[in-house]
Amino acid sequence: MRMAIAAVASALFAAMPASGQSYGLPPGPKLGEMEVKAYQTIPKTKVAVQLTSDTHLSRELRRQVMVRLSRRGNEVGFSGGNVMRMDVSYFDFSDSGRGDYSTQGGQPSYAPPGSNPRMELPSNAIRRRDGVSPPTSVPTLRITLTLYSTDGGKVLWAATGSCGTQADKAQNAGEAIINRIFDSADKSQVGDVGCPF
Repeated sequence: MRMAIAAVASALFAAMPASGQSYGLPPGPKLGEMEVKAYQTIPKTKVAVQLTSDTHLSRELRRQVMVRLSRRGNEVGFSGGNVMRMDVSYFDFSDSGRGDYSTQGGQPSYAPPGSNPRMELPSNAIRRRDGVSPPTSVPTLRITLTLYSTDGGKVLWAATGSCGTQADKAQNAGEAIINRIFDSADKSQVGDVGCPF
């Protein structure tokens, strides 16, 4: 019985593609590309843009999304109407070869001077401990937008884009991603996001 289970497990393991590892990053287009999934066009109703994480960078980029939605004829706000969830993620694995790893707490590297101070958290080093090298050595900004209907929570529209960028240029890169997404928001497509750097 154990031999049969071992044979089935090894057959399943052999059938898995080697490139199927995502290293914890959400699936999406390649670095420097964007993808729009228009299950229907963005309705001309009120859209509430909600952030999944409240950082200075994400608030600045939410403002850009609200500007682009209002240019399309949508009323925008922080509540009411259809809901657009916005996820802004900045990953910087480039200094993992150095000894001074980033820690939790304190200001992130992309926070401008004068930002509200963050509560200090325990200083645990953030790094892989399994010896596997990071999937990319380029600092990466990824923006994901998902529009849900108010009645039933159906996904109406979704878009994702990413750029390799340094922390001090993350806002400009984010604005470029948002502009590229909304320049062609009415049809599903995958293409170059036009990273400015």
